[in-house]
Amino acid sequence: MITRNCVHVSGPAGARPMLFAHGFGCDQSMWRAVAPDFAVDHRVVTFDHVGSGGSDLAAYDPERYGSLRGYAADVVDICRDLDLTDVVFVGHSVSAMIGVLAAQAAPERFGALVMVGPSPRYVDDEGYTGGFTRADVAALLDSLDANPQQWSAVLAPVVAGPGNPGVATELAQSFCRTDPAVARQFARVTFLSDNRDDLPRVRVPTLVLQCTQDAIAPEVVGRYVHEHVPGSVFRQLAATGHCPHLSAPEETTAAIRAFLAGT
Repeated sequence: MITRNCVHVSGPAGARPMLFAHGFGCDQSMWRAVAPDFAVDHRVVTFDHVGSGGSDLAAYDPERYGSLRGYAADVVDICRDLDLTDVVFVGHSVSAMIGVLAAQAAPERFGALVMVGPSPRYVDDEGYTGGFTRADVAALLDSLDANPQQWSAVLAPVVAGPGNPGVATELAQSFCRTDPAVARQFARVTFLSDNRDDLPRVRVPTLVLQCTQDAIAPEVVGRYVHEHVPGSVFRQLAATGHCPHLSAPEETTAAIRAFLAGT
């Protein structure tokens, strides 16, 4: 597990654990401006999803990772192998739903969820706005298949949001480092997932962090998550784009700390 998911642990032993999970096309380094702040009083765990960052690419199994539940199973493995309980799971983007599924699979391991830019379904549906039409997603996936580098260059500024050119550059580089075959499958699993029915099953305190001008998970989606997760807290950030832990780490850290103070 340590090698498979390139797991790193810091902070005082015996402190409440926090598990930080990155989004699509990224790795654990994306938490570098947030996670260390919590390591002063929490047991902080960072890792890479298989196929990303420093994970063991040989461990990638298209069948296991053909749905988000495969990634959720890895999260549960990490918690069990490190004997973590009362975990605060902090998940960015698609990892927010991975956290929901992990807590569903092993409720005894999790004590709170922090969802950063979550979306239970990216594709619009009858009575539901996800932010993308089926044609949008089909074009996005076709573009990834045709030219991964160009796809990265085009998508990164959209994900980063307005006024965040440095974040866009870092995201483009990160997208390009991901193995193309893994990126294609993870993109399909991400953008075609539908976890709306899993939201009402969440049974732990939950924070929904919503960015301003987020083209990937717009405000209407964040509010949908908040409305369907029982007792959740909704926090609108001033940060723009989809990656506040990169563009506004201090605001992101403060919001998480304020939430944890009440759990």
